[in-house]
Amino acid sequence: MNIHEMIVKAVNVKCQKKFLADQAVIKVVKANKLMEFDENTYVKIADSVFHNGIIEVKMLSRLLADAPDFARGFIGIAFRVGEDDSSFESFYVRPTNGQSSDPIRKHRAIQYFSYPKYTFDYFREKGITGYEGSADIELNKWINLKVIVTDERAEFFVNGQQVLLVDQLKHLDSQGQVGLFVDIGTEGYFKDLYITYFD
Repeated sequence: MNIHEMIVKAVNVKCQKKFLADQAVIKVVKANKLMEFDENTYVKIADSVFHNGIIEVKMLSRLLADAPDFARGFIGIAFRVGEDDSSFESFYVRPTNGQSSDPIRKHRAIQYFSYPKYTFDYFREKGITGYEGSADIELNKWINLKVIVTDERAEFFVNGQQVLLVDQLKHLDSQGQVGLFVDIGTEGYFKDLYITYFD
């Protein structure tokens, strides 16, 4: 579907429907919670009550001119977003880490987290490493993201490669809306969003 035809709601972000190289996109930038990580900062797709199914989208990430030095181009999706935005599951990528020569950073190119408790910081503090991984990604290049969700299980694919499997989502078997997520220092673009509902 043409992403410009979708009805969206901005949550702690600014969004703009525009064209990038003659392609219909939504531009998303954080507007609130600017220096807080893993927060409810996304554009929600109206009427996307999602339980089980497939979410596919193409994303492009740039760093804002005033991005802090720890910005990584964070961009991804939120899914099963609660109506009041107090809970959701999320998967995002860190494009600057995708080509890093530092093996630790390179292994942190992707991230699953669950709002509000199970942030990347929570996992790092607890020494839990199973929700990050590597991916061949870069800034300013289109990244294909695909998520397959079945009950408590989610499979995550980047550019056609499975990069992460979560056997038990932190919010278990829930449902909610789909969102286009950005974090600190990111100028994010999204296009070609497709949602397939299994139920």
